[in-house]
Amino acid sequence: MRWSGSLIPTLREDPADAEAVSHKLMVRGGLVRQLAAGIYVYLPLGQRVMDRINAIVREEMNRIGGQEVTLPVLHPAEIWQQSGRWQVIGEEMFRLKDRNARDMCLGMTHEEVIAWIASKELRSYRDLPQIWYQIQTKERDEARPRSGVLRTREFLMKDSYTLDLDEAGLAKAYDAHKDAYCRIFDRCGLRYYVVESDPGMMGGSGSHEFMAPSAAGEDEVAICEQCGYAANVELAQGIPLQPKFPAWKLEEVPTPNARTINEVATLLGVEPTLTIKSLVYVTKTGPLLALVRGDQTLHEKKLARAVGDVRPAHPDEVKAALGAPVGSVGPVGCRLPIVADESLREGVYVVGANKEGFHLKGARPGQDFSPRFADVHTVQPGEGCGRCRAPLKVERVIEVGNIFKLGTKYSVPLGAVVLDESGQERPIVMGSYGIGPARIAAAAVEQRHDADGIVWPWSIAPLHVHLLAVNAKDLEQAGAAEELYGKLQAAGFEVLFDDRDERPGVKFKDADLIGLPIRVTVGTALIKGGLVEVRARKDRSDRRVARGEIVSAVKDLAQELSRA
Repeated sequence: MRWSGSLIPTLREDPADAEAVSHKLMVRGGLVRQLAAGIYVYLPLGQRVMDRINAIVREEMNRIGGQEVTLPVLHPAEIWQQSGRWQVIGEEMFRLKDRNARDMCLGMTHEEVIAWIASKELRSYRDLPQIWYQIQTKERDEARPRSGVLRTREFLMKDSYTLDLDEAGLAKAYDAHKDAYCRIFDRCGLRYYVVESDPGMMGGSGSHEFMAPSAAGEDEVAICEQCGYAANVELAQGIPLQPKFPAWKLEEVPTPNARTINEVATLLGVEPTLTIKSLVYVTKTGPLLALVRGDQTLHEKKLARAVGDVRPAHPDEVKAALGAPVGSVGPVGCRLPIVADESLREGVYVVGANKEGFHLKGARPGQDFSPRFADVHTVQPGEGCGRCRAPLKVERVIEVGNIFKLGTKYSVPLGAVVLDESGQERPIVMGSYGIGPARIAAAAVEQRHDADGIVWPWSIAPLHVHLLAVNAKDLEQAGAAEELYGKLQAAGFEVLFDDRDERPGVKFKDADLIGLPIRVTVGTALIKGGLVEVRARKDRSDRRVARGEIVSAVKDLAQELSRA
């Protein structure tokens, strides 16, 4: 691949709207360009990265018996209405009408289509198990596209689906996918965690996420390095350290103009750990009071799992429910249902008095009010692991894959059934498994870069060797570079030959920015001693090699880098 005839539009400056490192470097390195918010064009180098990732994905999916299909992006509304998701999914779904006014949508995912196919084509238990997969464009109307290709409105996804006769078959297929995903991410050079997660809108009995550590991530996971426990903070259970409780008796204390936890704690001279944060939420059956310790944050998804769909109450709703404004409400004397975090089972606390300008000091859960207890707080670093009590760490991550046990959530409403050995109809038991190739690419850039650019792992680099002549006008250098270009290609290497008539500094900066694993430089060392410089981008280690031994030296370095 000759640079002079290729589309590689590198930039010296970061794009103005870029925050994530991967966004900056993928734009500057000429891999992608933004067409509109959340919509990206993949330029030649970016497409090569995606092709390499997709090749690894295909190999590992085929290895576990996957059969590749291509499913449509445009879906009739009927199948989504049958599953119930047409009504449940909100503005994230692109909806449209065709010329005959029929409701249609652009596919965010393909569970309904798979169940529809299964209902038409599978008849007997002898047709099972099946693994179908595709690498297909998805459309999701993200409210806030951000971080380059990490959160977009249009994206490529590998989604696969397993179809089994029973839960035992699903468990086997699920484990096979879990192992395959680990091989995929290992081969792509990512550091990652496999964590328990919330199935969310996918439904089903269980799920795991594959999370790549990165400051650009939008998710957080809790990790125990002692026992290996790992979970998304939406599910993670931690044991907060208990404060030393004072011997308070229940009494009303004035707290004028103090509404936040910090203001109340400062005014009363107590630690926030000795206070309770009281939050009013609205459910389908009416308002409820949710309680967490003053130093904690309530996790709304945990609360929703405990009580159903919720939303924060508006200030006027808070006052109507408890007769006091936000910042003064509390559980003592409260007639609303109360859900308290598990960490509040014991102790004595400061709580709102349901009276503006006052709080109660000395309130005891179970004695002065009777809540239902549930894990509703967001795990914080340093809390004890729920399994072994060792300290947890919390890390920001990028979700690069997920797997779900769907069960019969989609097969039942869409009529995907087979006859078992006794001739009885049984709904097919399904699993769903997704991987984001663009997220893998971005996560690799997030994890593997330095101040000058990307440092691609061998397996997904767009090309492997960056060959450049320092002075393209020097006939000896140019001739030697042309000769090496042919020999390296003949040896099986994919080479980017920078044959431009550009200043050496520009070429070197571009080489570091793009980050191909090996750089071969033909320059003054050739003129002086017949030597060519070979550099590993990973650690910038240089070696000078005789012109006739370059191919052998590149092969040795390639073996070393491909094993890393």
